[in-house]
Amino acid sequence: MTITKKSIATLILIIAAVTIITIFIFGIQTIDIYKEVFKRLGKFLGLFLTLYTVFIAIVIFMESKNPSKTVAWLMVLFIIPFLGFILYIFLGQNIRKKYKYKKKKYNDYKHLSNNVSTQKELLRESGIFKNKGSKVKSRLINLLLKNSDSPFTINNKVEILTDGVATFSAIIDELEQATHHIHLEYFIIRNDEIGNKIKDILIKKANAGIEVRLIYDSVGCWKIGKKYINEMKLAGIKVFAFSPTAIPVLSRELNYRNHRKIIVIDGKVGFLGGLNIGDEYLGHDPKLGYWRDTHMKIKGEGVYSLQNIFLKDWEFVSGEYVSSEIYYPKLKYYGEELLQLTSSGPDSDWKSIMQAYFTMISNAENRIWIETPYLVPGESITTALMAAALSGVDVRVIIPNKPDHLLVYWASRGNVEDLLRAGVKVYTYEKGFIHSKVLLVDGSAATVGSANLDIRSLEINFEVNSFIYDEDVINRLEDDFKNDLKHSNEILLEEFSKRSIFEKFKESLGVLFSPLL
Repeated sequence: MTITKKSIATLILIIAAVTIITIFIFGIQTIDIYKEVFKRLGKFLGLFLTLYTVFIAIVIFMESKNPSKTVAWLMVLFIIPFLGFILYIFLGQNIRKKYKYKKKKYNDYKHLSNNVSTQKELLRESGIFKNKGSKVKSRLINLLLKNSDSPFTINNKVEILTDGVATFSAIIDELEQATHHIHLEYFIIRNDEIGNKIKDILIKKANAGIEVRLIYDSVGCWKIGKKYINEMKLAGIKVFAFSPTAIPVLSRELNYRNHRKIIVIDGKVGFLGGLNIGDEYLGHDPKLGYWRDTHMKIKGEGVYSLQNIFLKDWEFVSGEYVSSEIYYPKLKYYGEELLQLTSSGPDSDWKSIMQAYFTMISNAENRIWIETPYLVPGESITTALMAAALSGVDVRVIIPNKPDHLLVYWASRGNVEDLLRAGVKVYTYEKGFIHSKVLLVDGSAATVGSANLDIRSLEINFEVNSFIYDEDVINRLEDDFKNDLKHSNEILLEEFSKRSIFEKFKESLGVLFSPLL
């Protein structure tokens, strides 16, 4: 008999059910004959649960290096001991999982020089450090070279895409032109109109002999359905779930999720950013309305970096090692737009994207402009933002005016007042829902990607971001930010501080549980 993750999860649930029933029975001691038995069993069970709770508490304490997260989990554990342990198994950090993802890390897929000295010499020759914002550029580039082996690339042409219509139009156009391979990696794929349109194109291309590989997150895509996946597999598409979990419906916040959104076509064209595949990203969700997001299309050497990230993930999920020069074709000249593509996650030695955000914020001299759907950045980033604002830097943050995930929304609101008191300007987007993940500093450096400004993205999930140093591309992103400001309302400290006690209570709950989100 093979022991699967599903059978283990089922066994845990059965044990939980039996335990709950047993505890319930202990409360119905109306039959005298059972009283003594119940009394002795109750003492034994109480001792067992106490020792069990202490043991799990020690595991949590030793495993987590985040004090706020440790305290939050210990509170849950001691308030609801047995249920708290079950929640920790499914939602908390896990030594076994962390070890598995650490084994995932390797650097076989190079195809670009990431030798620090060689890259620095190329940078000096490019003259980039003679331009404005050289301080933040220098520190950010050096950081990403060292903390994530992220080489910079110059031969690139970038197109910024500002909503679902522009993004899916560009994606479909490039998919239709694929001649050798299509690689996709997504957190969410919906079985809806746009999801089926993309699926049909992939099937058509696979039937034409083009290699198609797809990685989908098992939690983000738990509603996709077996029929959707099987149709692609029958067409010859190679499809794998990232870290399958037995009960994905339990929570979308199960740990170590693959939050990346990646497409690589023929090793020449790549896409990354904030949009998953689904009709709501085209603005078809009546509750959220127009979906404002930022995605980017890359042609050039930056696609090599994106290909590296995908193929590492592919070997992890499939066991297939793919490393042929055909996946890294010789490229024509596209331009001179400097990029660094960086991934982060449990397989990284450093929290590379969080460190990059911190470096950009702490080295800003004039302005920091941010768009994020979730404002739960953790203590270090929050302190950096407040310090920048207090020192006179123009710090502006645009967040949604409505929730797509309620608890995270209240956690975000719970961080607003402290930022306002430090001089940070916070705005709510009123035209629809803003899901864009953009950070702009001094008109000299920017980042676009999948990482939100929240603890989950910065410390737990698998993410990918592009760091941009080309002034024309940054100017385009700044124009989008200015346009979004026109559709946003500023939160004023005097008014915000008068919100009701109930509002503050919800915010406090959100902040309290934010380390677990």
